[in-house]
Amino acid sequence: MRGLRAIKTQNIKCEDLNGAYSELASILGVDAVLKIHDKYRGTQISFPVELFSREFIKAQIIEDYNGRNIKELASKFGYTEKWIRKILKDNADKY
Repeated sequence: MRGLRAIKTQNIKCEDLNGAYSELASILGVDAVLKIHDKYRGTQISFPVELFSREFIKAQIIEDYNGRNIKELASKFGYTEKWIRKILKDNADKY
């Protein structure tokens, strides 16, 4: 950790960090944030709203489908019933 070598990192608290780093440290811990800073400092990062890939969600829908729970799956995954039906129709051979 470039500039941090001179600082005893075990003494760093969340509130010692600047802005978003402080918030992240309260969630992930100071050590994780120091690693993130070392790797990505100066880089603009945005987090997509969707955490999982569509492929992963499709696989979960297929795995969770029981023949009568389309409405439940739509609610669970945040997609329309129409989209759930399309996924199931396109992958009928997998369930």
